[in-house]
Amino acid sequence: MREQKFKISFNSPVILGFTLVCFAALILGMMTGGRTNNLLFSVYRSSLFSPLTYIRFVGHIFGHAGWEHFIGNIMLILVVGPLLEEKYGSSNLLFVILTTALVTGIVNFALFPRVQLLGASGVVFALILLSSFTSIKEGSIPLTFILVAALYIGQQVYEGIFVNSNVSNLTHILGGLVGAGLGFVMNRNKMNKY
Repeated sequence: MREQKFKISFNSPVILGFTLVCFAALILGMMTGGRTNNLLFSVYRSSLFSPLTYIRFVGHIFGHAGWEHFIGNIMLILVVGPLLEEKYGSSNLLFVILTTALVTGIVNFALFPRVQLLGASGVVFALILLSSFTSIKEGSIPLTFILVAALYIGQQVYEGIFVNSNVSNLTHILGGLVGAGLGFVMNRNKMNKY
């Protein structure tokens, strides 16, 4: 009887690449006492004449405040992301991540001049709501999407109003809206092809 050898496969290049960049940013942040987070991996009000301002519009999704913050976001991304990358393709998933980064980065820059935003939680919530579109059929909206959206957005609104924390609930809501919107568009385009 022949022994079967198991190999490790690089099954989800965008999600694994994203995870590695976040890990490298975390280590750099720790090694520099947070200076790289301030320079590249967080978004805040700064001069529009600085090229780094535009890098931070996307770079903020890679930075994390510490191990707990990093693990909390990356665990969810590693659970949900590969399934979405398989369904929608690497380029579409990368588009969702970058769109989420830009939307949350620009809104934070414009509306919250004294708030420094970093972390992948907007991406996490974009992927969560995108995942609820995986079983969409023409002419119907999955009940799971309605439940996830209602519970998730309700929780974020409640926490934004009544809970004083360092969590950017608006970023979570915006990430969820980006994931839901792009999920709707990608599924509609897929159905129109058939």
